Amino acid sequence: MNISKIQDAVTQFVNERDWDQFHSPKNLSMALAVEAAELMELFQWQTDNDFKNIDQTKISDEVSDIFFYLIRLSQKLNIDLEKSFFDKLKKNIIKYPVNISKGSNAKR
Repeated sequence: MNISKIQDAVTQFVNERDWDQFHSPKNLSMALAVEAAELMELFQWQTDNDFKNIDQTKISDEVSDIFFYLIRLSQKLNIDLEKSFFDKLKKNIIKYPVNISKGSNAKR
């Protein structure tokens, strides 16, 4: 994955449509939540094994919409998404050590 290439594509897409004026952090966070809800809706009322029957294109489209808004929100807030991800991963490695967390879904 080339995050810079993706960010450039998002910026070009937004700039060509003059949408920056609508992309406040509030609006982007709300759009992100809506897209996450649309993904959840695809799984609503499905059993754990039924998800295989959901149109994979629909799932992929919703995941991509979520990713778009996450990229855009990080741009507007000047968050280095790659750095932020790895910084948070380091925190989670400490918070959830393998010897305590392996095979357990308990929140710490």
